[in-house]
Amino acid sequence: MTIRARLTALYGGLFLLVGTVLLGITYLLLASALSNPNFGRTAVVAAIPGIEITAVDTGVAQPSGDAATEPQPTSPDATWTPEQQRQAEKTMRLAEKLQGQFRQQTLTSLLRQGALALAGVGVIGVWLGWLAAGRTLRPLQEITATARRVAESNLHERIGLSGPQDELRQLADTFDDMLARLDAAFGAQRRFVANASHELRTPLTINRTLIEVALSHPDPPAELRRLGTALLAMNARHEKLIEGLLVLAGSEQRLTTRDRVDLAEVTGRLVDAARPGAVAAGVDLRFSAAPVPAIGDPVLLERAVQNLLQNAIAYNVPDGDVTVTCAGSVVTVANTGPVVAADEIPGLFEPFHRLSGRTGSVDGSGLGLSIVRSVVAAHGGEITAEPGLAGGLRISLRFPVPPRAR
Repeated sequence: MTIRARLTALYGGLFLLVGTVLLGITYLLLASALSNPNFGRTAVVAAIPGIEITAVDTGVAQPSGDAATEPQPTSPDATWTPEQQRQAEKTMRLAEKLQGQFRQQTLTSLLRQGALALAGVGVIGVWLGWLAAGRTLRPLQEITATARRVAESNLHERIGLSGPQDELRQLADTFDDMLARLDAAFGAQRRFVANASHELRTPLTINRTLIEVALSHPDPPAELRRLGTALLAMNARHEKLIEGLLVLAGSEQRLTTRDRVDLAEVTGRLVDAARPGAVAAGVDLRFSAAPVPAIGDPVLLERAVQNLLQNAIAYNVPDGDVTVTCAGSVVTVANTGPVVAADEIPGLFEPFHRLSGRTGSVDGSGLGLSIVRSVVAAHGGEITAEPGLAGGLRISLRFPVPPRAR
């Protein structure tokens, strides 16, 4: 149940409870009043052959009419015949029975009519409770809508809730303050990434240039050539590591580009580009695709699929295979390779984490799957991985379907 439904149930339940208590109190008061002998003093008149009997509320039967003008004996038996006495007693019992029936019918009618009225008013109370709950929760709905827009677009928007300084206004103001701090923090991070991109790449570029110039001299010594080659390999690895860190940092921020992308088309281009490497590694690369529409940053999405393909080819076995499938909203890359334990899979997506058999690898930076996970999370998607039956991994990227493609 939504909170509005729970509040409506609470309001309606309290309304019905109060109405039921009020109806019960009214029933008890009326029952007490009808049972009181002093309530509504009335006389019951009965006609008995030969005499008119008036049974008053005191419970004493007295003759009326002509017999009332005569002095009354101490006992009605002195003046009444036995038949008249039996008629009088019968009449009194009838009067008491009618009085009891009247009391019971009155109380029953009160319960029946009161229950119907309570049910009708209860329906109205629940409807009014629904309206009141909706009006009470309207500021929360505004806060929720703003939070969703901020998460999907930018951190510059604010709630700006107006009205009295109540708890909801304080919540909205607190949320606005948090957005302001997050906006400032992400802005500082973007500036840092931009500056670090320049400051870290420039020295490595200069080092690579100097080494290449030194190795370009005619007939360099063999020792210098070996050293230069080793330095170039190390420099290339550092460049790859820095590039991966920058991509990882950029993908963990909010997206600045939201274009419509067909992941099947992107994956097809990447598969074609990876085929020469797959052939050189002795890996059979298979690809099947149907349109996979998505909305996001084309560069980041392409990098995520590229990392999966590179890993699937690099960490494979001789005469292995890689199967890439695009369908619906899912891109799946499955490969053969060494056996991977299920409990080792979550760690594969952590930065700089490698399996035990890959620790000595100098080609990778340990950021490939971390970048993939970060890119998928930035696009609101989901990544799953499961070990293959004969080894290797099957990794699936699931992205939200764009509204127009639904």
